[in-house]
Amino acid sequence: MKFRFSIRLQLLVLSLFLFTIPYLGYKYVWELEQYLRNGQEQTMIGTARAVATALHERPALFDSQSAYLQDVRPGTDLYAPPIPSPIQLDGELNDWQQVNELLSEYTSDRVIEYYNGNQGSPITLSFSHMVGRYGQFLYAMFEVKDDSLLWRQPKNISVETGDHLLIGMETFEGTLARYVVAPYESGWVNAYKLADNARSNRAIENALSIQGRWQETAEGYNIELRFPLSMTAGGLAFTLVDVDDPDTRATQYALGTANTKILSELGTVITPSPEIERILAGLKYTDSRVWVVDKHKRVLARAGDIQSANGIEVSQREAPTNPIWKWIESEWLLPLYYQILTKPPADFIDELDDAYALVGQDLGTALNGQPDSLWRLSPDNKAIVLSAAYPIFIEGNVMGAVIVEQTTNGIRTLRNRALEQLFHVIVAVMFLGTLGLLLFANRISSRIRTLRDNTEAVIDDNGKIVGTLPISNQRDEIGDLSRSFSDVLSRLQQYNSYLENMASRLSHELRTPIAVVKSSLDMLSHDSNAQQQKVFVERAQSGVNRLSTILNSMSEATRLEHAIAQEDFEAFNLTDVISGCIEGYKHTYSQRRWTLIGCEDKLTINGSPELVAQLFDKIISNAVDFSGSQDEIHVSLEKKDKRIVLLVSNPGPLLPAGMKSQLLQSMVSVRRENEVQNATQSPHLGLGLYIANMIMTFHKGSLTLNDRDDKTGVIVTATFPST
Repeated sequence: MKFRFSIRLQLLVLSLFLFTIPYLGYKYVWELEQYLRNGQEQTMIGTARAVATALHERPALFDSQSAYLQDVRPGTDLYAPPIPSPIQLDGELNDWQQVNELLSEYTSDRVIEYYNGNQGSPITLSFSHMVGRYGQFLYAMFEVKDDSLLWRQPKNISVETGDHLLIGMETFEGTLARYVVAPYESGWVNAYKLADNARSNRAIENALSIQGRWQETAEGYNIELRFPLSMTAGGLAFTLVDVDDPDTRATQYALGTANTKILSELGTVITPSPEIERILAGLKYTDSRVWVVDKHKRVLARAGDIQSANGIEVSQREAPTNPIWKWIESEWLLPLYYQILTKPPADFIDELDDAYALVGQDLGTALNGQPDSLWRLSPDNKAIVLSAAYPIFIEGNVMGAVIVEQTTNGIRTLRNRALEQLFHVIVAVMFLGTLGLLLFANRISSRIRTLRDNTEAVIDDNGKIVGTLPISNQRDEIGDLSRSFSDVLSRLQQYNSYLENMASRLSHELRTPIAVVKSSLDMLSHDSNAQQQKVFVERAQSGVNRLSTILNSMSEATRLEHAIAQEDFEAFNLTDVISGCIEGYKHTYSQRRWTLIGCEDKLTINGSPELVAQLFDKIISNAVDFSGSQDEIHVSLEKKDKRIVLLVSNPGPLLPAGMKSQLLQSMVSVRRENEVQNATQSPHLGLGLYIANMIMTFHKGSLTLNDRDDKTGVIVTATFPST
């Protein structure tokens, strides 16, 4: 079997030449970028190592409590980010919008303590809370939702007769200091210092250094407080105590960050380190952004701007000296190239611009003691950011990490410069490749035009086929098309020959009955014997009947075609139709022996049972005509995959050579040469199998004729689609 070299394959092979262009460009740019990225990555890890070296073994730089925590308790251990400007203590909370990413929610799962046997009672209090630092002051805010706000009773020295806020702090002496804020009404508030006895909430003195505002709202109240950082050594907790019954004024439960009565349960508060910020101050002039975080990934300090951290400085591109080439490059080539290339963005979205805690695989690896790096896309997909992290060690323990960040804008600029030069070569190669494709396309169009001219040459002005189409030896689609045209024209020539010979076939069939009628009428006019005249009249009548039969047979196909157009599909059992017909044939053709196999199962198809019966009649009629008396006609019906196959096999003469497909056409009949035709014999116009094939087409099936394997007869196969 020869290899078929199709046009598609030819075009594919030719286009492989063009595919090498982007492949070479990709390989070149990839190697360049990989080299530069690896260099940038190693440089940044070295920078992070250098900064971390300046912070090793300096425990004073880290908070004495929070940095040494093994685990950070969300909502209990607090992070106080730097606030750009002082908070206005007005209870409106507007100043907190710029740092509200660290806002924590406290609901029923954060109940610290129940009072007076209120365990299991509904929790109607919830609040949002965060802290921040400005200068030497710590600020705290509470946005509280409370179904019933009860103020402290006027002239009542007890701080527990209304809703109140408890504050617990660890002093620098290592003791617990407790404070309470319990206002009589909305407005400016100060705290009271509570007795050292944790079982008592008795106020012993004013704590004017803790000040703020308590403001009632539609859903509850807001609290804003401020106090010096020097009041606490790092331990801090807040709880809100809810009082709802205006008669008993009994406290119900405390909801907050931690238990303010137990020193060991206080949370910690961490603020960015001013000392580390001073160490990093000189790095803001470098081409990087540097972060220092504690081991809980909270930001202690940062320096630099990621927008200007390009990584590699690239000099300005030298313009071409040739003015013509300069004009072509600037006006045509470079604008075309940058439809594909991307210029480094002048600005992009930085999701870490105001971050107070960092995440990332590189940071996690660094906090486990190993340096690492990470590539990431900016949220707007404009910039690629490379970060490198290095651990900070104190007494052999990881206390934090240094993260250095840069973009790849410098590498991208350098890559674009290289691609500009490469694309000059690509354009030249593409031009040559396009020229080659045009020449190849011209060859194809020339062959198609030749095929058109040859096709027109074999048909004259009257539409008669006067020659044959040259057969192409090319093993591609156009060669297939040429051979198909040659085959189609050959079939059309055969069909035209069939139409031209139809008159002689009809003449052959009509000649005998016309001769019978004519001779009978002639004899009738010359013979006066009444008995003889009766015989001549009967012979003439027989000839007329034969002519009528011929005309009816010729119109049967047309009538059937119109009937098929009006038939509706229905599901029916083919087994019942075939077995019923066989029972009728046993009486009609009693001189034949009948064998039926495979009608035990129910075989359902869609179609018309009447038309299928007519189809079966035509096939059986042929089988009877071509078989002898006492011959056995074999009928089988079986299901194969999704098809139902009906086989009719009869002994007799084999199919004429080269006539298998033609026997299914109209007016094609092959009968025994020794068959003696007379006026009483039914004419054979070759319409039976043509009608049978028409019915099979209606049922979306196929009809085929074949000789038996043992060459003793013919097999007719009708294949129906199964439902």
